[in-house]
Amino acid sequence: MSSFELNKIAAAVLVAGITAMVASILGGMLIKPHALEKNVYVVEGVGAPAAASGGSAPAPDAPLEPIAPLLASADVKAGEAAAKKCAACHGFDKGGANKVGPNLWDVVGSKHGHSATFAYSDALKKMAAQDWSYEELNKFLANPKTYAPGTKMSFAGIKKAEERAQVIAYLRSLSDAPKPLP
Repeated sequence: MSSFELNKIAAAVLVAGITAMVASILGGMLIKPHALEKNVYVVEGVGAPAAASGGSAPAPDAPLEPIAPLLASADVKAGEAAAKKCAACHGFDKGGANKVGPNLWDVVGSKHGHSATFAYSDALKKMAAQDWSYEELNKFLANPKTYAPGTKMSFAGIKKAEERAQVIAYLRSLSDAPKPLP
């Protein structure tokens, strides 16, 4: 192959690159993208508005309804089924190892940093002296990012109060001496 052929190949690659760059610049000038006011397709449980997902999610600053009345009638088996989505990151067995998140055995009533062998985020380390009461668990499970800004937990939260109560009732059952209901 002669050097003339190599020059033609190099010129073709350069012309193609310049053409793509000019097309990109012109396309950016002609089309002005804008952010959507609402999602075109709503995925339930991932930051979806309450009306679209069928849930009863409160506004970010609105107080949650108290969980205590719902705990009295919460179904532990339904809570166990709902907590399966937590099993990817958390263990539930006594003396079990931590996963991506800490083991949740005997978490109800314990301190926020209850597992000495888990590396908690700074947001939860600041709350380490606080107990995981029923209401604190309710707030955290509703929206972990709002409860503890900066938490490493990427879970979107449980929007339905009844489902949160069931999960909390299940977590309460994970103890040799379950804490009394409020």
